[in-house]
Amino acid sequence: MSPDTAIFEAERPGLTALCYRMLGERAGAEDAVQDTWLRWERADHAAIENPRAWLRTTATRIAIDALRSARARRETYPGPWLPEPLVESDSLSVEDSFSLAQECELALLWAMERLSPPERAAFILREAFDAGYDEIAEVTGKSEAACRQLVSRAHRRLQESGPRFDAPPAEVTDLLQRFMAAATAQDHAAALALFTDGAVAYTDGGKKARAALRPLTGPADIVQVLMAVTAKESRHAAEWTLEPGRANGAPALVRRFNGAIDMVVTLAPGADGRIAWVYVMRNPDKLPG
Repeated sequence: MSPDTAIFEAERPGLTALCYRMLGERAGAEDAVQDTWLRWERADHAAIENPRAWLRTTATRIAIDALRSARARRETYPGPWLPEPLVESDSLSVEDSFSLAQECELALLWAMERLSPPERAAFILREAFDAGYDEIAEVTGKSEAACRQLVSRAHRRLQESGPRFDAPPAEVTDLLQRFMAAATAQDHAAALALFTDGAVAYTDGGKKARAALRPLTGPADIVQVLMAVTAKESRHAAEWTLEPGRANGAPALVRRFNGAIDMVVTLAPGADGRIAWVYVMRNPDKLPG
């Protein structure tokens, strides 16, 4: 391995994590990192004083362009678009190339969809990679003062999104177990009591699996739809298995149908400790295997 290749490979995990945070997609992140490699190969390495900063700047710019294109596609996506989960359990491990990327919670990835590409890039570089405002300015083409405003505005918009991004794993696990117990027992009253008034649930089936084609808002809407789906699919219960797992580092439930992963569920609590946000991934294209 040449010294220049070794430099890139040492940075690859961080670049993958950066691009995944920007795009919320495995394939998109891998493509952005590959494009970064191709530009690195053609670069004048002797003229690059700080390879890490050069690689992060290049990867972020590529990801910003990719995100703009991806958003145009997501506008016509069948139903809610959700970021692709990085799932692990006793029987499943996350690929090595995405081990750093899984530190970004799905609720945060979802909330970052409301940020503009420059806001998202500035927030990620500052908060996840501790980049200086001079580096962020180089990436975005804005002044350092403007970059400070980008980061500040991103913080405000994320705080207004509803779910908490710092919930202890035990709290998330407890809410997941209580919700699944209520759903299995078809106990509507118990399920309704678990949700905040402004709770929202998203189910992503990509028109390839049963899922709501709109966001579910409020306890009544969420419980009615999710329990109806649970009841309708209960005839296949003998072929299901349910196991605890982790999605992007947070507790999750992983359901298998005839051995294949069929659904991943996780959630985020609100300020009052009740469920504020529910994530249900059913699109087979976004599930392991």
